[in-house]
Amino acid sequence: MNRRNAIVLAAAAIIGLFAVFLVNSWFSNKADQQARSEAKTPIAKVVVASQALDFGTPLTNTNLKLVEWPQASVPEGAFTTIPQALNGERVALRPIETGEPVLASRVSGPDGHASIANNIPGDMRAVAISVSAVTGVGGFVTPGDVVDILLTRQIPGSENDDKMTSVVLENVQVLAVDQLADEKNTKPKVSKTATVLTDMYGAQKLVLASQLGTLSLALRNVENQAVGAHKLVTARDLGGGGVRFSRPSAPAQTRPVYVVPAAAKNTGAIAARIPSGPSMTIYRGVADTQYEVPHYGLR
Repeated sequence: MNRRNAIVLAAAAIIGLFAVFLVNSWFSNKADQQARSEAKTPIAKVVVASQALDFGTPLTNTNLKLVEWPQASVPEGAFTTIPQALNGERVALRPIETGEPVLASRVSGPDGHASIANNIPGDMRAVAISVSAVTGVGGFVTPGDVVDILLTRQIPGSENDDKMTSVVLENVQVLAVDQLADEKNTKPKVSKTATVLTDMYGAQKLVLASQLGTLSLALRNVENQAVGAHKLVTARDLGGGGVRFSRPSAPAQTRPVYVVPAAAKNTGAIAARIPSGPSMTIYRGVADTQYEVPHYGLR
């Protein structure tokens, strides 16, 4: 019996050692394959942020570092040496997260001037519009958000104070709120102005619209890039009555001619009674004749 147990234990040990050998061989092959793959992939050096950089933060040797990066995946505008990234007194123009490559488009020039103008593309313009707690979405619009801009004004040609609301611009990026341009500051803040990014035609529309009525911001999801035609909204769309427009005064009406139906002229138990009541008008060419609908009753 002891001999049998010894044989079983020996067989189990041999099988275990064989399994360990197979696992080690598999991992060794994987490591060799990865090493060969890395040897075939060209590697470059890229400057990344060693800590989070906010808007206006100066670039220094302490908040930058060099890391290895696949050469085929190096982002456009990346710096390959720290002196190249520092080059004077550069500052961050956009928030840069830890480990994120430092790109030329996200930092200032060598003069270190952090200005909102550095974030404006050459064919775009920055325009400021007045907002309030209501028109500014309760202060929840912050730099980096995307909004639609609505205009509420009086309906042209209406005598009464009838208003309409239309969409002036869609999918517009907010550059700054008041004098705050830091995209990482997402705390709600009631502001008086919002600076948005648009083209020259859009800038002209905003300036004119600000003189015609009240501009309001509609906050939208930054991932929603869909734009399109929108319906003009008037008081009629709110229910409870339509929009009233001025109308020319109607010409004086001639006195209507009442015609008594022939059946009503017969004498007998039933006689015609012509009290005031509903009537109908029949037009013959340009002339109109009004007929009153008679009511009959017993004398």
